[in-house]
Amino acid sequence: MPSVLFICLGNICRSPTAEAVFRQKAVEAGLDVEIESAGTSGAHNGEEPDPRSVKAGKRRGYSFDGQMSRQVEGEDFNRFDYILAMDSYNLSHLRRIKPAFARTPPRLFLDFADGVIDRNVPDPYYGGNRGFDDVLDLIERASEGLVAEIRANL
Repeated sequence: MPSVLFICLGNICRSPTAEAVFRQKAVEAGLDVEIESAGTSGAHNGEEPDPRSVKAGKRRGYSFDGQMSRQVEGEDFNRFDYILAMDSYNLSHLRRIKPAFARTPPRLFLDFADGVIDRNVPDPYYGGNRGFDDVLDLIERASEGLVAEIRANL
C-alpha cells in the first residue's frame, strides 16, 4: 500500500488540509493509501487543526476527524513512500534532518500540480480567511496530480 506524509511547519493548517483533501481524493479514486501529516516544528504537538482550515475544508466536504499535530521523525523517511513539503522552507528543513540512509527523499507537494508556477503553498496562518480557500485550491490541484502518479505506479 502506498503511503504519503504531508509536511508543513506546525501541522495545523496546510499539511492537515492536504491530509484531509488527499484522503478523500484517494477514496474517490479507489486507492488504498496510508495518509498522515506532520510538522517540522513540534510547537503544536497534540493540537487539532486550525479551526479556519477545518471550516474552509468542511465547506468543500472534507473531514479533519481524528487529526492531531505531530512533529516529523527520522523513521518517517523510511516509513512513507512520499514525503511532501508544502514549501521550500520546510523542504530545506526536511533535507537537513533526513537520516543518511533514508529511503524516501522529501519533495514539494506542488510538484504534482500542473500549471502552477510557484511551488510553495502559502501559509495562511497570519492572513485572512481567503488564504485558507486559496490553499485548498492549490492542494486540490496537487492532490489530483498525486492520485495520477500513484495510480501510474501501481
